[in-house]
Amino acid sequence: MRKNKISEYSEYSGEVIRRFLNPKKVGIIKNATNVATVGNPKDGDVVRLFLLIQNEVIVDAKVQVFGCPVAIASADILAEMLKGKTIGEALKIKNKDISDALGGLPHQKIECSVFAESLIKNAILGEN
Repeated sequence: MRKNKISEYSEYSGEVIRRFLNPKKVGIIKNATNVATVGNPKDGDVVRLFLLIQNEVIVDAKVQVFGCPVAIASADILAEMLKGKTIGEALKIKNKDISDALGGLPHQKIECSVFAESLIKNAILGEN
């Protein structure tokens, strides 16, 4: 019997599948300088972002995610994109940047990735 790859049956890009199955930036930063949460567990996805900022540079970023594969992959790639960025550079990251970095997303799953801008602003500027 032939074993099939998940990607053969998926509407998601290989990058979404890789990050969903093996996220790189999931976890907690115990000495985080900034923490923000977006989402509502009653309505769907919830993402918590932990940042360690030193001298206006994000030296580490991690996420905790409760959600669908796209939410997990989007949060993971966001945390990876943030590491090493200045605060100004981080605030320029747009939701489309996340989708593009994931190789595009199915139209019906875009809403699972549109938390990046609000999450960054909430974490850095304390905005909701």
